[in-house]
Amino acid sequence: MHLILTGATGLVGSAVLDAMIKLPDVSRISVLSRRPVKMAEAANDPRVNVIIHKDFTTYDSSLLEKLSGADGCVWALGISQAQVGKDEYVEITKTYALAAAEAFRTLPASETKPFNFVYVSGEGSTFKPSMFTPLFGRIKGETELALAEMRKQHPAFHASTVRAGFIDKAAQPDIQPFVPVLGYSRVAMEAVLGPVVRNVWKGAWSPTEHLGKFLAEMAMGQYDAASNVAKGYRKLDGGFTVVDNVGFRRLVGLD
Repeated sequence: MHLILTGATGLVGSAVLDAMIKLPDVSRISVLSRRPVKMAEAANDPRVNVIIHKDFTTYDSSLLEKLSGADGCVWALGISQAQVGKDEYVEITKTYALAAAEAFRTLPASETKPFNFVYVSGEGSTFKPSMFTPLFGRIKGETELALAEMRKQHPAFHASTVRAGFIDKAAQPDIQPFVPVLGYSRVAMEAVLGPVVRNVWKGAWSPTEHLGKFLAEMAMGQYDAASNVAKGYRKLDGGFTVVDNVGFRRLVGLD
């Protein structure tokens, strides 16, 4: 299978790239990135093609030709709302994702071979924000709803979202050399919260090795018809799939 990946220089994207490389059924990996991807260089795997792409709001015919025949995409491109201003956060989180989805929905040759677009979201995202909803929850929720409408209008475009919880790389040494160095406050937070989440609040725990593989397999269409999870996995009208962290954990056997 041919898969597309964005955000490969970040935490989730690194976990997904590691998983894609290790999955034998993945025959080609197209990584869209603004800069070289160190993990791809280190892997030296002929299946991995890093495409330097500077503007994530546009996709010309030459780029789409390189992506032709792709079966799915994991959209792991993102940033913390604490790192940028509101307008930039909206652009990166929502505008970029919807521009890519609009372009990639043209890739399927027919409804019998759908394209799976997996949007990496997070716990706290909501379709019904209140005055207390943080920016990330509102904007990611808006993006999910727009993707849901796109799937409803285009049956061959199988959009879905995975709302990860506390994303933890501690048990995956393979990706740690390639993950960006975090600020002191984030390191301190992980040091305090990590043991609590791993041992007490496991329902909120998203270990990267399991999450990366799950996202890659979602892009391969392996969970599109999942029905064995009563909680945490649901389909909206039109088929858009929402996988909460508890659903992800159950589907991969963590719970």
